[in-house]
Amino acid sequence: MIELRFKVTGKTIPADHGYVLYSSLSRLLSEVHRENGIAIQPIRGQQAGDRQLQLCDWSRLVVRAAAEQIPALVQLSGKQLNLAGSLIRIGVPQVFSLTPTPALRSRLVTIKLDQERNGPFTSERFAEAARKQLDTLSISREAFLSIGRRRTLRIKDKEVIGFETIIQRLTADESIALQERGLGGRRHMGCGVFVVFVKRDGGSRTWAHERGLPIAPTQSIDYDPLRGAAWRK
Repeated sequence: MIELRFKVTGKTIPADHGYVLYSSLSRLLSEVHRENGIAIQPIRGQQAGDRQLQLCDWSRLVVRAAAEQIPALVQLSGKQLNLAGSLIRIGVPQVFSLTPTPALRSRLVTIKLDQERNGPFTSERFAEAARKQLDTLSISREAFLSIGRRRTLRIKDKEVIGFETIIQRLTADESIALQERGLGGRRHMGCGVFVVFVKRDGGSRTWAHERGLPIAPTQSIDYDPLRGAAWRK
């Protein structure tokens, strides 16, 4: 599995744009709409107020997919997206391989829980469900699971509840498995997609990976549409 990081240009976009981004991409490319393991990360930018994000030089559309899906996904280059009235242009992507790292973070993980049978949606119940999914990925109980802020994703007229999730003390194999498969659902809307987590200076956090700046050494891959193949630098 690889990551395609497309430069995006524009002014502002909605801060909660997971669903509208997925919908807009699906209209351009049918592969995005299919159940094929594609994960789409939220576009990062600077808070601009009124629930808007200002796009920056480092803002990227990041799509995680199988290597054989590269030829279809590069067709997004040059296309324009409409995110609830905000127009952005997609540039040419860089392609990167996944890198194992011992600590990963997802801004929002959503897991469906039976509230009628088991009671209200709490961080404790969410953590229990997340741990069970980690077990199915063969991730050891020695991996440290942290549940962060409660967050929501708007899908049309409803809000889906979830939590920021951080997992540390991962082995290399566990890290790659979690990056490839994630946790919970709606990965095509930005949920359950794990990226590099770094903790610095007494607890302040940075996510350079989200700005397209790999923290650990990452292998860049060039793609040539004429050859229809990718190769490592």
